Amino acid sequence: MVFGIFVSSWSGQNSVGAQTAARRLTTLDALRRFSGYFHLQYVVLRGEFAEAGTRVVFRGGDNEMQVMLNDASATPGPVEMRAQLIDVGRLTTTDPRLARYENRPDPEHWPMPGDELLLSVSSVASAEPTATPTIRALTLEPWRFEGQSVTVTGQFGGRNLFGDLPAALAKDKYDFVLRGTEGAVWVTGLRPKGKGFDLNVDARVDTNHWVEVTGTVKRERGLVMLQARTIVAASAPARKVVIEEAPPPPKEPGEVVFSSPTDGETDVSAGSPIRVQFSRGIDPPTLTGHLRIGYVGAPPAAASGPPATIEVRTSYDFGTRAVEIKFSKPLEAYRTVKVELLDGVKTFDGAPIKPWTLTFSVGAN
Repeated sequence: MVFGIFVSSWSGQNSVGAQTAARRLTTLDALRRFSGYFHLQYVVLRGEFAEAGTRVVFRGGDNEMQVMLNDASATPGPVEMRAQLIDVGRLTTTDPRLARYENRPDPEHWPMPGDELLLSVSSVASAEPTATPTIRALTLEPWRFEGQSVTVTGQFGGRNLFGDLPAALAKDKYDFVLRGTEGAVWVTGLRPKGKGFDLNVDARVDTNHWVEVTGTVKRERGLVMLQARTIVAASAPARKVVIEEAPPPPKEPGEVVFSSPTDGETDVSAGSPIRVQFSRGIDPPTLTGHLRIGYVGAPPAAASGPPATIEVRTSYDFGTRAVEIKFSKPLEAYRTVKVELLDGVKTFDGAPIKPWTLTFSVGAN
């Protein structure tokens, strides 16, 4: 029978719009210039991996950014990568999203927002360069088409009425966003008006129109634009049968890989803390209510009063992925102590931690 209670306290709208909400197609240049807008958003990028000293970086166009690969691989050659942008300076020093970040800065010299950006990679796939200009291609690799005259078809998005792009172009009062099923670009230089249509850049009611734009591809301040020469009405593309993607593989569970004292150890010092290290970084609040510590068996015959309660204070070190448990008073001599990690503790990305038990014996005080 286990006596005692564990008490813990811690230190420390339409088809196009629906498809672009989950992830944003963009460039490294845009991420750097508008890091506040993209912070913690999921993005799609085109480029290649490279080594820069001890770091792995991702390069696209004239820019590069460090990455945290997680369980992904730095596939050689041109790739299309899905990742979450992390503006390190906008997080706290103990944020679990940085648990795998090997080059995390010193807490005493924590960066300001925008100073240190990190791509937390979720998937990587090999990709061939796109030769045909589409809104998607212009969004991901604008440098391949810069200065060229192209013709693309998309949905009228008004003056960025759906927030597809991080900033206004501010070139002309008739500037508008042209949206694709994935990605969006600015159009400038012509009023969105032609045979059979006259669209208002501030009216959502007009965003059900599709137009074909011919113009020259340009880049400015991290924004991609078409300097339009012609705009004509177009038809929405035929709806395609949507095949649901297979569910992602289950997240890798975590487990205890080391403890001090070890299971079955005897003559443990009554005042020594317990240290438990995990294979993966954990989400510390999930320990609450899922970690139990108590004495095993009846107290010595000489003892009287109610069963002793073990009161502790815990702290978590993100760098070593270890929990340290300190006792408010020394453990009773010659008693057996049981530590139980119950079902419900999670890793930083929501995967389960396997239940675990430790039993040890206390020596003389």
